[in-house]
Amino acid sequence: MGTPDFAVDSLRILHENGYNIVGVITTADKFGGRGGKKVIQSAVKLAALEMGLNILQPLNLKAKSFIAELKELNANLQIVVAFRMLPKIVWDMPKHGTYNLHGSLLPKYRGAAPIHWAVINGEKETGVTSFKLQHKIDTGDLLFQEKITIEKTDTTGIVYAKLKILGAEVVLKSVDAVSKGEVKLMQQKETLVTHAPKLNRFNCKINFSKTTLEVYNQIRGLNPFPLAWTHLVHKEVKIISANPLNLKYPYYPGSIVSDEKTFLHYCTADGCIEVNELKIEGKKAMKIKEFLNGRKLFT
Repeated sequence: MGTPDFAVDSLRILHENGYNIVGVITTADKFGGRGGKKVIQSAVKLAALEMGLNILQPLNLKAKSFIAELKELNANLQIVVAFRMLPKIVWDMPKHGTYNLHGSLLPKYRGAAPIHWAVINGEKETGVTSFKLQHKIDTGDLLFQEKITIEKTDTTGIVYAKLKILGAEVVLKSVDAVSKGEVKLMQQKETLVTHAPKLNRFNCKINFSKTTLEVYNQIRGLNPFPLAWTHLVHKEVKIISANPLNLKYPYYPGSIVSDEKTFLHYCTADGCIEVNELKIEGKKAMKIKEFLNGRKLFT
C-alpha cells in the first residue's frame, strides 16, 4: 500500500526478491495538467503496471466492495509505505498484521512530514523505522530502525532520496523477519515523542526574527517542496536556496540589503541570509543575479 515515489523502491525490492505480491493498493487516478484533462497515475501504480501486478485503487477504504476485494486477495501480510491512514478492518485483516515504514527514528517525528521537520529543526541524523500498525497513528511497536547522517547542506530532497533507498532495505529486512518468524517488537517510549505536523502556509513562512541558522535550516528543510516564502517589494517570493552569512547589519530582522545587481541579503536576529535562488508566483525559478537584473528594490 503506497502512493508516491518514496514507496516505489520498497515495492520493487520485494518484487525482485521473489515475494508474492498479491495486490498493490494505491490512490485513484486524478485529472491534471492544462485544462485538467491529463490522467495522472501514482508513482506506485506506474511501477506496479510495469511489474504486471494486480492493482486496486479504492476511493473509500471502508467501502464494502473494497473490503470484499481485499479479503479475496487472502494476503497474510500488508506493507504500508507513504499511504493513507487505514481503518482497523483493513490493517487488522492479515494473519501477520500490517507493517508501516516511517521516515523518521520513531518515536521522534510522528506525523505527516517527518523528513521536512528533521531538516528544519537542524537534526544531525534521522532514519527510517518499520513498525506494526495499531489504532493511533505512528504509535505501533517497533521492528527495525536504520540511521543516516544529515549533512549541514542537505536539503529535504537529498535526505528524502537517501531514505527512499534505505527504507526499501528496511522493508525487505522486515518482511524477511516476518516470513521467518523472527519478529521481535519493541514498544515506543512515550517520553521521547516529538511531532511532524502537516506543512501549511503559516509554518512555511520565514520568520526572520529567528537566528540565521534557524532560517537557513527552514529554507533547506522546505526544498524542493513546498519551499519557504516571504515578501519582497510587496510581492510574495519563495526562496529556493540560500547561504547563512556571518555578517551583521544594523537593521531590523527581515530588512533587505542589496546592491540591486549581484546580491540580496535578509537580516536575521543575529546575522543575515544570502539568497541564491528564488521564485515569484507564476514565474520560473531565477538565480539572484537574473532576478535583480533591471529590477529596482528601493524606489
